[in-house]
Amino acid sequence: QEQLVESGGTLVQSGGSLRLACVASGISFHIYAMAWYRRAPGKQRELVAEITSGGSATYAEAMKGRCTIFKANAKNPLYLDMSSLKPEDTADYYCYAAGTAGEDEGYRRREVWGQGTLVTVSS
Repeated sequence: QEQLVESGGTLVQSGGSLRLACVASGISFHIYAMAWYRRAPGKQRELVAEITSGGSATYAEAMKGRCTIFKANAKNPLYLDMSSLKPEDTADYYCYAAGTAGEDEGYRRREVWGQGTLVTVSS
């Protein structure tokens, strides 16, 4: 079964730091990008940060300078380091992987979402 499992979400005080981790298992397609998304209460899901298989990272404006997405190698977890956290960063954080299937599946686009991990930032 293809799955992404997040961990690291917890209650943290405003100004604090946190590391989220995402472990992939059973992935049968070639991953070309992974990302962290979040959904705050009453809001739509939004991109936090994305990293390509080549290591190129992009960040949402709201998180630039306050987070780092990284992955040591193909077999290591995906991480998201966040600092200077604010109450408005409170959200469920989701891991996401996108890629392409093999020739037997016509190289179609594939994607997997994790179940999310809750980050709560207290004021």
